[in-house]
Amino acid sequence: MAPYEELIPVNLLTGSLGSGKTSLLQRLLSSPQLANTAVLMNEFGEIGLDHLLLESVEDELVVLQTGCVCCTIRGELSSAIRDLYDRRQRGQIPAFERLAIETTGLADPAPIVFTLTAEPVLRHHFRLGNVITTVDAVNGEQQLGANPETAKQVAVADRVVLTKSDIAEAGGVARLKAQLMRLNPAAPIIDAQSQPIEPNTLMANDVYDPASKSEEVRRWLAAEAKTGRAQSGQDLGASRHDAEIGTFCATFDVPLDWTAFGLWLSMLLNCHGEKVLRVKGILEVGGMPGPVVIHGVQHIVHPPVHLERWPSDDHRSRIVFIVRGLEREAIERSLAAFNGLANPSDLAVPAG
Repeated sequence: MAPYEELIPVNLLTGSLGSGKTSLLQRLLSSPQLANTAVLMNEFGEIGLDHLLLESVEDELVVLQTGCVCCTIRGELSSAIRDLYDRRQRGQIPAFERLAIETTGLADPAPIVFTLTAEPVLRHHFRLGNVITTVDAVNGEQQLGANPETAKQVAVADRVVLTKSDIAEAGGVARLKAQLMRLNPAAPIIDAQSQPIEPNTLMANDVYDPASKSEEVRRWLAAEAKTGRAQSGQDLGASRHDAEIGTFCATFDVPLDWTAFGLWLSMLLNCHGEKVLRVKGILEVGGMPGPVVIHGVQHIVHPPVHLERWPSDDHRSRIVFIVRGLEREAIERSLAAFNGLANPSDLAVPAG
């Protein structure tokens, strides 16, 4: 198996029905930076990329002028991805270097992430790049209140793209942004109407990209101030569903034992994976010169990333949790107890 950062990255695009997923994808795929991208869409209807079509390969697969491949998923996701990869290997379609998956409006991102990381064939060729969620500024507040899936899509996102803000009421946009920040303070909110849509910012840069992994971690750390505001603010427009989701940053002043931490995290996700929507952290591990970055979605933890140096002068371990129905104090006490029982001489060095 190739090194993790060399596997084909997969960008997952989620968002409620009508929130602008396909329009965003169209804008992104028009960029030469994403020319060698394959696209899977798992809902029927107008693909919205008609003016880019070059030729029909089969009933459900088209090659775009940019070199992208577009396919409407009509079967099991893992089968569709394997089939796409097989066609790539046989030279039937261009040798794409990235895969973008657009989900249905009510899709839970977690099962798709699980498919990519657990399916034996897929995990030898693909890795998760990031999760992008579109939110409709006109209907976002109502959708967050009515659909638990919408709140979860925002909570697990690496990037949140706000659409239709130009036709939304200004006060409503401000309330919605506060709501989104409360749900996921670590994800930047990009207004598609007033900010440039940069392919690298949205899709290419991730923690496994050697050129951007330190930059991505610095962005996580800069979000700690947002996390603190989100914890204290009851005025952020919490709705029926997103009020169940909480965000906090656990900070540890002493180095963590890697073996003890790995055991603790495995047990936490085994027992409460459905409630741990997202976990991201940078850890000071005893006996190692640089930090270790961890990143997980529900039951799934991606391979740890080792940085050669700290991105700031603050070398404390910091872990951001986005959870549903779990208490911060219980999580912090549990990890502190595991680390206190650890034997520093038994440290194992993490891969990456």
